[in-house]
Amino acid sequence: MKLSRLNLSQTQNQTPNPNKPLKPGRLISAGFLFVLAGLIILTGCSVSRPDLGVHNGKLMPCPKTPNCVNSQTTDKEHYIKPLYFSGTKQEAKERLLKILKSEKRTRILIAQENYIRAAFTSFLFRFVDDVEFYFPEEHTGKMIIQIRSASRTGYSDFGVNRKRIEKIRSQF
Repeated sequence: MKLSRLNLSQTQNQTPNPNKPLKPGRLISAGFLFVLAGLIILTGCSVSRPDLGVHNGKLMPCPKTPNCVNSQTTDKEHYIKPLYFSGTKQEAKERLLKILKSEKRTRILIAQENYIRAAFTSFLFRFVDDVEFYFPEEHTGKMIIQIRSASRTGYSDFGVNRKRIEKIRSQF
């Protein structure tokens, strides 16, 4: 009995050999923890939906993070051109809704006369981006749709929001 206690305490105090490779199970666990920690840092901890919509004729400004584009900002990092159209506002809205409905993992959350909000969900990690389209009253003679597309969480989106809007623009 005393011998087994002695052996147990000796094995607990041994240090791992740095030249001995890790077992595959431990290597996978270490890799998983590393990836998980990276995702937490990349995405942040918040999953709340920001205050969205039109306020005083404008879509909400982008946060300081690079995961947002907005056609009503003067900030070069976040600016994207609005959509221009000919025809009636109703025709443009129907065309835009048809494009949005054809996209995978997209839900139309609000479809009002002057405003559309959709949520796009990424395939792998299920991140959600809020995309807004605002049809302001015509003042300049141009038929225009103001746009805002932003990730709900995280810091960088690797240009996904900008690419999405440009794809919608090409289909529109």
